[in-house]
Amino acid sequence: MRTEAEIRWAGMSALIEKLGLVEAERFIVSVSRDRMDHTLWRRTHLPSMPLEQLAAEANAYSVTLERPE
Repeated sequence: MRTEAEIRWAGMSALIEKLGLVEAERFIVSVSRDRMDHTLWRRTHLPSMPLEQLAAEANAYSVTLERPE
């Protein structure tokens, strides 16, 4: 299991890779100040699959990512 620091590093790296540095920062700021209902977002935007399957697929994908040195 990865540490919280490793997960944050991977998340920021993914955001920067996909959005670029400036837009990744804008995303973080917008999420930080947004008071959205994350439960509702999860129900409407994540795939319809059992939690165990989603977790298994997320774990399988995570091993394909490069780890920070």
